[in-house]
Amino acid sequence: MKPLRFAVLGAAMSLFAVVLAGSDAPPPGDIAAPSDAEKSFQVIKTLAGEWEGPVTVVPSMPAMGDGQPLHVSLRVTSRGNAIVHEMQTANTPLDPTKYDHPITMLYLDGEKLNLTHYCDAGNRPHMLGGASADGKRVEFELVDISGSLKYGHMRHSAFTYIDSNHHTEDWTFIMPDDKEMHAHFDLHRVN
Repeated sequence: MKPLRFAVLGAAMSLFAVVLAGSDAPPPGDIAAPSDAEKSFQVIKTLAGEWEGPVTVVPSMPAMGDGQPLHVSLRVTSRGNAIVHEMQTANTPLDPTKYDHPITMLYLDGEKLNLTHYCDAGNRPHMLGGASADGKRVEFELVDISGSLKYGHMRHSAFTYIDSNHHTEDWTFIMPDDKEMHAHFDLHRVN
């Protein structure tokens, strides 16, 4: 019985070696260093959790949440391959007929860190991101957009890691008249 087990094990190992030889996987012991995009993605993954804090909007627009507390949820999903970012006014129910509730997806595509924002304005800005030299700030710039531009669109976003219980987010929205509106979230971990 032992020789049969060793024969099966040997065949399986040979098959595994053939599969690896045909793949893009580096040989064992030759693991590539993470790319800048992967490092940035890992920084954002550390923000998984529930966050709340005030929003400052410039120019000031109370209808856009200025001065109101915001709730942000960040969740790692898809076996670690994506991050779901959800925001809403704090202490409001998840009712998309009454309250804004935009969703943002962050994910790696090769050597690029991507952000797609599913906006309440009815469009989907796609941005590419990169980290600051110290690795604590990840900024995203618009590369393309789909959907209607009738109500404006997001152009830029940034996530700044302060510590494990505090981060900030900055979002720049372009109004239909091409004027910029900047929202700054000062968020503290609540869970």
